[in-house]
Amino acid sequence: MKFKLQSAMEYLMTYGWAILIIAVVLGALFQLGIFNASTFTPKAPPGACHIFRPNGPGTTSFINTQGICNGELPQYVAKFNGVSSDITIPATSMLKTINTTVVAWIMPSVIPQEGGIASFSTCATGGYFFTLGTGGHSANLVNVPFGGNNNVNDYTSGPISQDSWQQVAFTAAKTGASSSSINLYINGKLISPYSIIYAIAASQQSTYYIGYLAGACGWTNGYYQGMLSNIQVYNTSLSSNEIAALYNEGLGAAPIKLNNLVAWWPLNGDAKDYSGNNNNGVPSGVSFTSSWVSGYSAP
Repeated sequence: MKFKLQSAMEYLMTYGWAILIIAVVLGALFQLGIFNASTFTPKAPPGACHIFRPNGPGTTSFINTQGICNGELPQYVAKFNGVSSDITIPATSMLKTINTTVVAWIMPSVIPQEGGIASFSTCATGGYFFTLGTGGHSANLVNVPFGGNNNVNDYTSGPISQDSWQQVAFTAAKTGASSSSINLYINGKLISPYSIIYAIAASQQSTYYIGYLAGACGWTNGYYQGMLSNIQVYNTSLSSNEIAALYNEGLGAAPIKLNNLVAWWPLNGDAKDYSGNNNNGVPSGVSFTSSWVSGYSAP
């Protein structure tokens, strides 16, 4: 018995440190997401899925999806430096709709005062700013301010986390001659409904930005810092079930309700619009990285 106990102690003394080191390494790898199933999911190449409009941009007859559109994760996502990087989309009336939905996947590395996810506005004449930041209101928020004729900004907001992937979305629907209702969603769930006193004028023209807060609205730095992917814009207010369905499809989700799809930027290696409406973006200071999967957990 004494011999067996002595042998066991010698074994632990000899191999205990090795076992401990292996356990620590495995724990670290799990923490980094190395064993996440998403890491081994097939990745769709840039432009693998796109919307085909046989009659040209802005048309809806015989519209359909083409390519690999089964929700595969992208190979790349867009990375913004928070200082000077953005994607600019030239002014187009197609993006300026009174009823609208914007859906995006975000992984912020910093929560700034205000950093644009997607926005257009001339501030004094109105528009929307889908932003991430403290905004002088409270910490770690997704904000949806709307500017009015008198530079009125009304907010709806919800909590967001750094260094993890989250789906964010908002819908806007006209409810009266000068009013709209706003719904904000995080990870497919309604966070806060809101009513505002000003509806976007469909005739407004200004540049559309991804990763930057549009307009001279008093913010010194409106740049987003972190990763963005799969931004979709619709000219209708999607329902709660539709937002949840997009979330459940995951970061590689193809658009739904194609007749109302205005723009789709997967950001899978480029800033092209794959909605078939030619709202192609011009990236500046934006990099596209494949080192993002370990931070993503599928819904």
